[in-house]
Amino acid sequence: MGRGTWSWIVPDGLWEIAEPLIPPSKVRPQGGGTRDTPDETLFAAIIYVLVSGCAWRSLPPCFGISKSTALRRFLIWSRAGAWGRLHEEILHRLDDAGLLDLSRAVLDSAHVRAKRGGELTGPSPVDRGKPGSKMHVLSDSNGLPLLVGLSAANVHDSQALKPMVLGHQTIPNGAVKPGW
Repeated sequence: MGRGTWSWIVPDGLWEIAEPLIPPSKVRPQGGGTRDTPDETLFAAIIYVLVSGCAWRSLPPCFGISKSTALRRFLIWSRAGAWGRLHEEILHRLDDAGLLDLSRAVLDSAHVRAKRGGELTGPSPVDRGKPGSKMHVLSDSNGLPLLVGLSAANVHDSQALKPMVLGHQTIPNGAVKPGW
């Protein structure tokens, strides 16, 4: 993105790393509709929402795109694995530059209520047994997130530690699956 329109949101060089990882947008075969929004603008809008923590419906009009377009593209890119590949590419570049400190690692987790249930839910020991999930984050010594995993809320942190340290994510049946 360089010193372009959205450089105040997206750091220098990030768009150049992300661009080849973003799946191409599909053109409707019947034509019509509005002009396609450039991926760079959508990327900046999505980064704004993710970093600021605002709701999609609160996306500022300065981006010139609808909130539903930004959310839809975020979901498409998420399903395509673009965010995981971007994270992995950035980690590789930081490692190549000697900026990862793997002399120590930190694993932390947070409980999240899961009112609708789901595959990765279980009775939460901190929320009177209501359904919940647990997010596990493995970070380097500087606090840089290396891996993120999900488990049921009743899975003890020690159960997630070994697979996370080995570079895997936990899955519901207690088995492990390769990360990213």
